[in-house]
Amino acid sequence: MTEDGSVRLRVLDAVTDGALKELDLDKLLEVLLQRARELLAVDTVTVLLMDRSGTQLVARATSGLEEEVFQGVRVPVGKGFAGRVAQLREPVQIEHVDESTVVNPLLWEHGLRVLLGAPMIAQGEVTGVVHVGSTTSRRFTDEEKEALQLFADRLAVAVYVDRTRSERAAATLLQESLLPARLPSTEGWELAARYVPGAESGVGGDWYDVFELPGDRIGVVIGDVAGSGLQAAVVMGRLRSALRAYALDYFDPAQVLCKLDRKASYFEHNTMATVAYAVIDTATHRMTLAVAGHLLPVLAVPGEQARFVPAHIGPPIGFELGTSGRRSVDLDVPPGTLIVLYTDGLVERRGQDLDVGLERLRQIVSPMGPESACNRVMATMVGYQPATDDIALVAIRHSH
Repeated sequence: MTEDGSVRLRVLDAVTDGALKELDLDKLLEVLLQRARELLAVDTVTVLLMDRSGTQLVARATSGLEEEVFQGVRVPVGKGFAGRVAQLREPVQIEHVDESTVVNPLLWEHGLRVLLGAPMIAQGEVTGVVHVGSTTSRRFTDEEKEALQLFADRLAVAVYVDRTRSERAAATLLQESLLPARLPSTEGWELAARYVPGAESGVGGDWYDVFELPGDRIGVVIGDVAGSGLQAAVVMGRLRSALRAYALDYFDPAQVLCKLDRKASYFEHNTMATVAYAVIDTATHRMTLAVAGHLLPVLAVPGEQARFVPAHIGPPIGFELGTSGRRSVDLDVPPGTLIVLYTDGLVERRGQDLDVGLERLRQIVSPMGPESACNRVMATMVGYQPATDDIALVAIRHSH
C-alpha cells in the first residue's frame, strides 16, 4: 500500500520526465508501466489500445500479466471491466474479479482480487485503457485513482502521437505506391500528372490513374475519397483496384462507375467518393466520359475557348446513390486538343466562391504540351501558397 501524501507528486514526476520524449512507444510503455507498478504497489499493469473500428480493446503492453499480450486478448467496448472503463470514460474499481465482472479469464486465473482502470483519452477520443491489479484485497484511494489517471493521460498522448505519425507515414507510402510509376506512352498522345498532399490535411483520398486498355484505348481516372489520412488512402486504394478490374470488363465508363458504386456501397460503409472516368480511343480520336459527383474536366480545342466538358454529373460513389441511371458522353478530340482533369483542392480556397476558382482554371488552360500545362496550372492556381487540401492533376494532349 502506498502513502497517499506522496503518490500524486511521485507519479507526476514520473510521467513528466523529459527523458521519456526520447523513447519510442514500445519502450515508453515498458518504462511507464514498470513505474506505475512500483509507485502504486500493484502486481499487474496492462495497457489495452482501441482498435481501428473503435469497438474493441486489444492488449498492447503489460507488466506482470504478459500472457494478455502474447494471446492477443480483446475486450469489446462496454463489456467486462476494461470495456466499461472505455465506455464510461472514467476510472472504475472492482473488488470482485471473476467471470461476472471481467471478460478475460487471465485476470482471475492470476489471483487478482481488485482492479482499478482509467481511460486513455487524447483529442477527445478514447485511445485505450490502462488498468492495475492486486492479488491482495485493498481499496484504491482517490489519490491513487488520480495517480493512475495521470499515467493514463500521459500514455494517451504518446499513443495518439505515435499513431498519428505512423498513419501519416503509412498513408504517404500507400499513396506513393498506388500512383502510376510511369504514364502510358501511346503514339499521338502525351500525358503528364501531378499529385501534391494538402498542407493541412496531409495525404488523403485523392488519386489519379492512367492505364492502357485492350483495343487501342486508354483509361484515365481522377477521384477524391471523402476524408483524409490513412483510412481515406486505404479506401482510395481499394476503389482504384476495383475500377481497374471493372474497366477490363465493361466498355462504357458509366457502367464501370455503376459497378464501382455498387461495390463501394456494399463493402465501404459510410464512404463517399467523387470520380471522373474517361476512356480515350486512340484510333478514332474520341473520348467517352462518365462523372460521379466530380468537377468537370476542362477541354481546350485549338482555335476555340477552353470549356468544361458538357457531361452529365451523376451522384458520387457510395451509399447506393447512383447504381443505375449513370450516363456517358462522347466527344471528338481533334489533334492539338488538351484535356485537364483535377480534384477540388486545385480550385477551392477558403473565402472564395468555387466558381471563381473554376473560371480561373478555365482561362489558363489552352492547347499546349501536357507538362507545360501542368506547370502553368500549378504555378497559377497554387503559386507560393500551399493548398490546404491535396491536389491531383492529369493533362492529356492529342498531339497528332
